[in-house]
Amino acid sequence: MRTFSTLETPHLSDYPKLVSVWENAVRATHAFLPEYYIVLLRDKVLRRYLDAVMLVCARGPDRSIQGFVGVAGGRIDMLFVDPQWHGRGIGKQLLQHAVQALDALTLDVNEQNTQALGFYLHQGFEIVGRSPKDGLGQPYPLLHMRRRGTA
Repeated sequence: MRTFSTLETPHLSDYPKLVSVWENAVRATHAFLPEYYIVLLRDKVLRRYLDAVMLVCARGPDRSIQGFVGVAGGRIDMLFVDPQWHGRGIGKQLLQHAVQALDALTLDVNEQNTQALGFYLHQGFEIVGRSPKDGLGQPYPLLHMRRRGTA
């Protein structure tokens, strides 16, 4: 069943819930990451990464945050949906908003996150490059993706 959420800018008071959504999504889709690295990243998400992007969250009818996207400089830096809402169109809704309203045409995805890679390929993105390490220099390869038909 598809769910269409209300998209809005979250408040600073929503950050703990955004981090919770991030962590739940990462634990469900990033089995390749060790525990210590998830804890390290969780702290960076809360203290640095959320403030570095334009955030849009998806809220359900009960006002709970189901997922969020973060965009900076025409690039999707984060898109996470709480696992209980996977497969209901929320990620697609957030991605389409980022592309159409925020002109986000590029993103990186962990190579080992095959679920996310398949999602982005299905949504019209193509692989245009690869880095052997993630943004913190760790051995978690990133695939660089761009919206098909854009330069």
